[in-house]
Amino acid sequence: MRPLLRQLKPTNGIAHSVHSGLLLVLPAATFLLVRLNFVQLALSVIVLSKWRMFAVRPRFWASNVRANAVDLMVGLSIVLFMSHSGSLVIQLVWAVLYAGWLLFIKPASGSAGVASQAALGQLAALSALYLTWAGGPILGITVLAGLFCFLAARHFLDSFDEPYARMLSYTWGYFGAALAWVLSHWMLFYHTVSQTTLLLSTLGYGLAGLYYLDHNDRLSKGARRQVFIIMLVVVLVVLAFSDWGDKVV
Repeated sequence: MRPLLRQLKPTNGIAHSVHSGLLLVLPAATFLLVRLNFVQLALSVIVLSKWRMFAVRPRFWASNVRANAVDLMVGLSIVLFMSHSGSLVIQLVWAVLYAGWLLFIKPASGSAGVASQAALGQLAALSALYLTWAGGPILGITVLAGLFCFLAARHFLDSFDEPYARMLSYTWGYFGAALAWVLSHWMLFYHTVSQTTLLLSTLGYGLAGLYYLDHNDRLSKGARRQVFIIMLVVVLVVLAFSDWGDKVV
């Protein structure tokens, strides 16, 4: 499958330019739809753009959805970010960032590129979740947070041919869901970023960094100590400056 996909990629300058131009239609369309206050239609366009996931036999649908989940998480999140901003300039910035994702980050195939995709996907999805549904049912927030963590971890681990990718992904998803459930009783925010998003992003990036270094035989004692110290400091600062009163903020 992969060799075939390589052959289908644009190889000359004209084809590459046409391909890039077609990719830019998606962020431009979502920007216009959000400006016209057709947010639900913009979300539908993002989902419909992945129609090729189901253009195969049904037994491949699950794996295709999992492979495209991070891209969907980013696209849908950016539409939600646009819809929560009344500024034309900020909405345009989000559209440009989405174009950058489609043109430069999403096509990356190396382990570092895939790690960036997973990290950005989890960050975007969790941020959008708490931005749009902070007052929703705790069960719904818990399930979605765990699902986003699972999908991001699976996307990351699959690039390393990890034999325990499923188990590790479920573990990270369970941890994300558990942390989301506990912290949903307080629902603390730092400006527009929730405490849950900040903690899961910090811990996720740290663990992913350790795994990446270990996989490439670059995990020295000094690097391990440095990553753990950074993770610990961030977590302690977040916990120390949080209001743990019996209320929702």
